[in-house]
Amino acid sequence: MARGSTWLKRAVTGVCVALLVVILGGCSVLGGGPQSVNHPAGSNMRDIWNLFVPIFWMSVVVFVIVQGVLLYSVIKFRRKPGSPEPHPTHGNTKLEITWTIIPALILAVITVPTISTISKFAQKPDTGITVQVVGHQWWWEFDYPGEQVVDADEMHVPVGVPVYVELRSDDVIHSFWIPKLAGKQDVVPNQDNHLWFTAEEIGTFRGQCAEFCGEQHANMAFTVVVQSQEDYDAWLEHNKQPAVEIPSSDQLAQQGQQVFFTAGCVGCHTISGMEVNGVKALGDVGPNLTHVGSRTAIAGEVLPLTQENLAKWVHNPQAVKPGTLMPNLGLTQEQANQVAAFLESLK
Repeated sequence: MARGSTWLKRAVTGVCVALLVVILGGCSVLGGGPQSVNHPAGSNMRDIWNLFVPIFWMSVVVFVIVQGVLLYSVIKFRRKPGSPEPHPTHGNTKLEITWTIIPALILAVITVPTISTISKFAQKPDTGITVQVVGHQWWWEFDYPGEQVVDADEMHVPVGVPVYVELRSDDVIHSFWIPKLAGKQDVVPNQDNHLWFTAEEIGTFRGQCAEFCGEQHANMAFTVVVQSQEDYDAWLEHNKQPAVEIPSSDQLAQQGQQVFFTAGCVGCHTISGMEVNGVKALGDVGPNLTHVGSRTAIAGEVLPLTQENLAKWVHNPQAVKPGTLMPNLGLTQEQANQVAAFLESLK
């Protein structure tokens, strides 16, 4: 009896440790972290959450029943000293039919709302805005068709308006995910995918690539800024404008402009409406920098946008984000500071 009691204590301890590991592993989700999904702020994520919760509790009930019967059977019918060898017996037909029908019914109950939700997500909304999203290693590009607005690292949308997101990849497979607003959708080379959602709250929400896509996959994040319709319209109108002229009084930014247009930066980046000595910045390899100074972060959300961080990034991209495809142009620290002042001025 003492031996059985010891075994039971060990089993209970093992189960408790396993549950503790699971709970601790989900702390960022349960605690409402930036990638938490348990407080939906968008229609797409709310539908997923409303589907997940009942299925989760059904799974908990099944788990408890199955594990309870298993533990009971292991303890109750464990082999005892002197017990004879067990004799094989034919299966219980009624029991086998029962445990086949019950799971089938449970799956049927789960299947109907699941297919309904998938079907809803597959339909394009009749109204709203469209944003074309391109995944790059390792940053996101946001194009607003018909508006002549191209942004990077930040996606702006109006609250209460359906947003239809057209997805494609420029290199490898990525996965577009805004935990509080929408579920995950693969972004595949040579294949157009889509999702849509309606933001229900004004605020700032983190997005993340959810498909391993290379060395800097973990640093391929972005921000979704949900604004009132008036603020969104103002943002859109501002970003339609060409880049601002650099004041002659800002000598550091003026010097940075010259460096930017002569050091090779124009081969990868666009700055709309700006021309220096007959040279235009029309590159499409890297992010559009027309209004980069108005963003909150750079390099796939690795660094907050400050003049100091811009200089650090321009001077040695590999030191900030190892493996990044942005080349080191060999700028001196002074030149990097000048370029940083120029970029920071592009509001």
